[in-house]
Amino acid sequence: MARFCPLFSGSSGNSYYIGSATEGILMDAGRSAKQISEKLDLCGIPREAVRGIFVTHEHTDHVQGLRVLAGRLKVPVFASAGTMQALDQMGILNGKFPVQVLDEQGTDFAGMRIRPFHTSHDCAEGYGYCVETADDHRVAFATDLGYYSDEVQEHITGSELIVLESNHDIGMLQNGPYPYPLKRRILSDRGHLSNAACSEAVTGLVRSGTARIFLAHLSKENNTPDLARATSLCALSQMGAEQGRDFLLEVAPRENPGKVTVF
Repeated sequence: MARFCPLFSGSSGNSYYIGSATEGILMDAGRSAKQISEKLDLCGIPREAVRGIFVTHEHTDHVQGLRVLAGRLKVPVFASAGTMQALDQMGILNGKFPVQVLDEQGTDFAGMRIRPFHTSHDCAEGYGYCVETADDHRVAFATDLGYYSDEVQEHITGSELIVLESNHDIGMLQNGPYPYPLKRRILSDRGHLSNAACSEAVTGLVRSGTARIFLAHLSKENNTPDLARATSLCALSQMGAEQGRDFLLEVAPRENPGKVTVF
């Protein structure tokens, strides 16, 4: 059976495990190696089950623990060419672990098929990922999206479980303490996906058969879990979909208390 565990999610760090009880991958390593290892233990996932780390992009909240964790576990790191170049310039690629540049064809790894797709964000070359598990489940990761592009929609539609960004409430952001240039960046097509934009996306995804959605990468300053959840639930309710009958929607916790989704 497939196991999904959102170890960390949010502006202070992001990392997810997807795989089986014996082998799988991490999607990003945005907290310290110690913190990620502790969360794996808490979720009952052996550290040796992590066979590789797939990186969405080079921002600190996605790679903070990458150099130490990959070196300690001696596992390969996968990313786009642009992200890999940025990681090298940051001094993260220190030669103590293998690296592999992923093209759009993806790779077979840890008993799964992992295919990347491009995302619009203010980074070198951002990727989202679709993962097909050994028992034919399909999981998609789409965060750090300036907007919900046709490419993102095409790749994640039909996935059984989707991790989708619901970063900020537009009103909270516009009236909050961030400086104006930062607000403009977040609201731009190379920024982050708002609750409203996320809610529009999830209606189409549920129509296409997605059974489970995790709202992810919530801003601590410009969002709340209740607000993100309510915005998407309202949109789904308006189209006649019902939580528990047609879909399950959760907010990925900033720090996982030990919960694992098995499917």
